[in-house]
Amino acid sequence: MTDKKTIKPSHRRIWFAAPLVLLALVLLIALGTWQVKRMYWKEALLADIQQRTQAPAAPLAQIEAMAASGGDIEYRTVTVSGTFDHAKEQHFFATFQGQTGYYIYTPLHLPDGRSIFVNRGFALYDMKEPAKRAAGQVPGVVTVQGLSRARLGSKPSSLLPENDMAKNIYYWKDLSAMVGSAGLPLGQVVPFFVDADATPNPGGWPKGGVTLIDLPNNHLQYAITWYGLALALVIVVGFAYVRGRRNSRG
Repeated sequence: MTDKKTIKPSHRRIWFAAPLVLLALVLLIALGTWQVKRMYWKEALLADIQQRTQAPAAPLAQIEAMAASGGDIEYRTVTVSGTFDHAKEQHFFATFQGQTGYYIYTPLHLPDGRSIFVNRGFALYDMKEPAKRAAGQVPGVVTVQGLSRARLGSKPSSLLPENDMAKNIYYWKDLSAMVGSAGLPLGQVVPFFVDADATPNPGGWPKGGVTLIDLPNNHLQYAITWYGLALALVIVVGFAYVRGRRNSRG
């Protein structure tokens, strides 16, 4: 049996550090593997979104049925007909193609008496008031094609300002607030939005087709980083072990 007193200090350090090194190695490999799984998930999600945005437009009733059954309605092409209530439009502060302005959310009254908020597109900052883009205030029954967008359950970030209801300026898409501000009965409003496509409006404003699908997929880069750190750890520990062995022999 080996006497503990004969174990050299360098060997004691190795035995003490070995569990920590092993734990770190397992953790780094696990993080890299998790990022690989996230990469495959993100690739599938992006492919699914691309398929949705390029699919034939579905009637509003079909998207509503999907939402009612708990399905994911984000970025699904939809067509809806009704009459815009321009007097009750709501203004979402935004930037588009490097310019500051507003997305114009307008209630579209449906034939069955309900309404749905349509993001008609972008208007420049100094065109917030409807009178400055009167040509785009389309009268009568219209048909809008675009993408369905789910409502937000709450403010997505504490860094965002609170919506300024008095000035009709929104910093996050609060459907309940828009409904209340427009004086619409909440139970008679479709519980999601539609982003209109890029079909030109009279007068050129607002400009549709503003939906941004920005889902970065950097998971491969992250996986390589974690796996690289794991390899570096193995190399460093290996060199340290070899050097320790040489010193103990000397």
